[in-house]
Amino acid sequence: MSTPRIDFYSASPAAIKAMLTLEGSVTKLGLEPSLLELVKMRASQLNGCAFCLDMHSRDARKAGESERRLYVLPAWRETDLFTPREQAALAWTEALTLITQGHASDADYALARAEFSEAELTNLTLAIVTINAWNRFAIGFRSQLPAEK
Repeated sequence: MSTPRIDFYSASPAAIKAMLTLEGSVTKLGLEPSLLELVKMRASQLNGCAFCLDMHSRDARKAGESERRLYVLPAWRETDLFTPREQAALAWTEALTLITQGHASDADYALARAEFSEAELTNLTLAIVTINAWNRFAIGFRSQLPAEK
């Protein structure tokens, strides 16, 4: 287990207030809560953020997400368990999270535009940006998982 670095919540309350405001805005933009949890899970998987995976897997279950879909999320392209809208969101999540690998390809953009309005795609992009920012805080400062109950 890695040693935590700093408690970024107490180190800069202003920075965390800004992040929490951003997060609060994302939840009010009209995207489906279940879709947002899938996006948060997938970005956190790609980034290897155990803290965020733990948190968002619990949040997804509370929102009604099935264990089965959470288990196969890393292989979402190999199953028909996800709707076309969810598939488009997951592809866009991967494209933006792994931006240096493909620079948000035209194919991923076209898939997203087929399922999301311009406003929805902008809102989805903000959600992806936000979870990637949280991942970087948690990974960079080595946030620890809460103890099991």
